[in-house]
Amino acid sequence: MKICEQNWFSNLSRPSRYLDNEINTIHKDLSKTEISMALVFPDTPEVGMSHLGLKILYHLLNSRDWLAAERAFSPWPDLEEALRRKGVPLTTRESGRSLKDFDLVGFSLQHELSYTNILNALDLCEIPFMAEERGDAYPLIIAGGPACFNPEPVAPFFDAMVIGDGETTSLEICTTLRKAKQEGGIRKDDILDRLSRIQGVYIPSYFLVRHEPDGSIAEIVPKRDDYKWVDKAILSSLDIYPYPERQIVSFTELVHDRVAVEISRGCTRGCRFCQAGMIYRPVRERSPESILNIAERTLKLTGYEDLSLLSLSSGDYSHIGSLLSTLMDRHSSNHTGISLPSLRVDSLDAEMMAQIKRVRKTGFTLAPEAGNNRLRRVINKGLTQSDILETAKIVYRSGWKLIKLYFMIGLPFEEDDDLQDIIDLAEQITKLSGKKGRRETVNVSISTFVPKSHTPFMWMPQITLEESRRRIELIRECLKKSRVRVKWNQPELSWLEGIMARGDRRLSNVIIEAWKLGARFDAWSEHFKLDVWIEAFLRSGIKPEFYHRERNFREILPWDHIRSGVTKAFFMKELKNAQKERFTSDCREKCHECGVCNHKTIDPVLYKERFFQPKEISPARQVQQSGGRFRLTFTKMENARHLSHLELGRVLNRAFRRAGLKLVYSKGFHPMPKISFFSALPVGTESMAETADIELAENLEMDDLKAAINRELPEGINITHIEKVSSSEKKRRIEASRFLITLDEAAFSEANLMEFLRSKHFEVVKINKKGEHAIDARNLVTAMKIISPEQIDLTIRQSDALTLKPAEIVKGVFHLGEDHLSTMKILKTEQIFH
Repeated sequence: MKICEQNWFSNLSRPSRYLDNEINTIHKDLSKTEISMALVFPDTPEVGMSHLGLKILYHLLNSRDWLAAERAFSPWPDLEEALRRKGVPLTTRESGRSLKDFDLVGFSLQHELSYTNILNALDLCEIPFMAEERGDAYPLIIAGGPACFNPEPVAPFFDAMVIGDGETTSLEICTTLRKAKQEGGIRKDDILDRLSRIQGVYIPSYFLVRHEPDGSIAEIVPKRDDYKWVDKAILSSLDIYPYPERQIVSFTELVHDRVAVEISRGCTRGCRFCQAGMIYRPVRERSPESILNIAERTLKLTGYEDLSLLSLSSGDYSHIGSLLSTLMDRHSSNHTGISLPSLRVDSLDAEMMAQIKRVRKTGFTLAPEAGNNRLRRVINKGLTQSDILETAKIVYRSGWKLIKLYFMIGLPFEEDDDLQDIIDLAEQITKLSGKKGRRETVNVSISTFVPKSHTPFMWMPQITLEESRRRIELIRECLKKSRVRVKWNQPELSWLEGIMARGDRRLSNVIIEAWKLGARFDAWSEHFKLDVWIEAFLRSGIKPEFYHRERNFREILPWDHIRSGVTKAFFMKELKNAQKERFTSDCREKCHECGVCNHKTIDPVLYKERFFQPKEISPARQVQQSGGRFRLTFTKMENARHLSHLELGRVLNRAFRRAGLKLVYSKGFHPMPKISFFSALPVGTESMAETADIELAENLEMDDLKAAINRELPEGINITHIEKVSSSEKKRRIEASRFLITLDEAAFSEANLMEFLRSKHFEVVKINKKGEHAIDARNLVTAMKIISPEQIDLTIRQSDALTLKPAEIVKGVFHLGEDHLSTMKILKTEQIFH
């Protein structure tokens, strides 16, 4: 049984995050596929489903008939507690099967603070943590993602790890396993041997690590002469594989709730602190024609209202100006927002600013990283103070009210004077806004610099936790009375991230101890427990500060057998350039021979020299005259009952967009589709009769409109009736709603009912976030009758004041306990209009 079918499911916080059967979900019969793989994102669904890599692999793997890929996510603490209490394993969305029942389980390691969530997922499915403890009966446990470039802290947990681009490698892994299954009798050791032949696949058990008495690494010993290191997998072109156009549309609101199109991978800027800029080299642009086609089809197939052009530096894309203007011309009439989440100040020009102004935003983001030119030369950030101030001036003049600034503290060679320069720069920018009063015009966000593997700063020390707190407090105090709002990443999280980012295999024991002590969701500040981690280090006999120290060039680093393509010699040269405050130019301008390109099969893929003239498409004329107002009556049954009112609104709006309806939008700064609901249904309540009005800019036949919408709706929501409403008719008001309430066992007594009906006042206490409220239930109930000892018919008056839910009334009238409430089924059967 899937977790959304459990009777306790409605009691979870945001149950919609766990619902299956989302739009564009792929379901396969696992009994008819040769290989099954669970793709596990060790965070909440709203974080995991925002990640483009998961979408790419999900669609790529499922494009093979013989292969099924399903999704799983980390359970929030309330769900974990329920799973453990009921003895239910962590399951995938699509089939509801335990991870233990798959051939492969692949974890996405996007950062170092997800490691305890990996252990939690394994434990919930009774899968041993250590690879050496898992025999042939268990699935292969593998991992991929940027954190795998230093795989060592979690290496003992995995049978294999993917280093680099996952598209080709993941398919090759599945193909290898398929062939082994077809041959029959192939043991896990033999499969690992075959996987080791695939570029980018790291088998941790094929390496032995020896340590010196002081904890540093004495040597990394390969167990095979033909497998001494692992070269990363590189996808030579982004256009090799089809892009996921039927992206899953989740019921819950995602962190990045929009269509994402990857316009390029890799970056040419060479910022010395940035691991992504090093490990994703070389830059590979997607063709502009491909981007336009993908955007067109994906927006149509998902119904999303926003499109994001993803890249490490979107403004560096060769045809970004013409691409952006073409996308806006084509989609602005449909009220689709276009965003560029990674713009650099020095990539902005007049044409791009003109296009960005067409997208209404509340804030404009700039990332100076440091407060002065000297420190930006150290980190190879090619921005000057005048660049930043001039851009800020243009941004404010263009209508933005707020500028967000991102800075790091603890950068190599940083001093207190550099912190003062952050303060001064923020205050200079507030003056450019031209606004007076106390309202904030600048947000400053501060994070502690964490040295990462495969970067020029991988040898540098990380500042202590105490020093990080001091520097943040210094900036906060100095900006306290200004119009600058200061936010900061919790330095305790950076403390742990820094340990794991440059850690070794000994940390696997620390991670296990922390998990045993209750560590979960360490990237979430409300769940991070510093005392738990300190205790875990004590129990493991390891000093955490060992991993924050400075290294020398002679020291063997834990990741020395993992090759990102960029040579150690290049990193050393770049560190020396940093010490001399020497700038290294963009490799679009000049190749610096970092080592990643062989100039035969691997080279940057750029469209700079290619002529790009998009096909002229006349934008649809903005039509605001109304074709009519339509009243929809619809059901909200089965799993759809778990949707909140806001979530239901999004589901319907995206269905209308997929159906191609021309909705009428409101006027003003932020136009919204004219959709109005008559009432909000409590989460967990089913309904046979919900009502909403929509306004269309076109006239359609009722039957055609009903069929078009129903084709795009998820299970449980169905349009049962549509009528056209006169424009002169005022919106009707619901007078009361009728409910059928059912229990698993007899609990409704006539005596309780008669006591309630005869009373003039019947107080029921409602508890919400604002505390306890005594409400007269008798005044709300217009009719109640017992159909059977397990079922009642209840009619509740509509009220604009604080009211009671059907479950709260029934609980109070019949003195029910929590056991009854957990099995109660509530169905709204009728809306009574005034």
